[in-house]
Amino acid sequence: MCLGIPGKVIEIAQDTAMPMGVVDFGGAKREVCLAFVADEVSVSDYVIVHAGFAISILDEAEAQQSFELLREMGELSGDEWMRDVANRSLDEQSADTP
Repeated sequence: MCLGIPGKVIEIAQDTAMPMGVVDFGGAKREVCLAFVADEVSVSDYVIVHAGFAISILDEAEAQQSFELLREMGELSGDEWMRDVANRSLDEQSADTP
């Protein structure tokens, strides 16, 4: 089974041969290849990441839905890491809302 994880782009490297960026997955920050979305992505966009590659861009509502689904999947399967990523991401979102 393949699973794409949603995350928020917090940094885009301008000086690399391959388009790269840093994506925040609910507190865990990872370097991600942005080659598939390079012409469209901006800092603060949400992306789906699979195997270290951002494969699509999500709007904020879609990202929220994805976080909620991950949380529910984690509750059903007992996968604590899924719940943690989803819950941290949802909490982070709430903190950003005025």
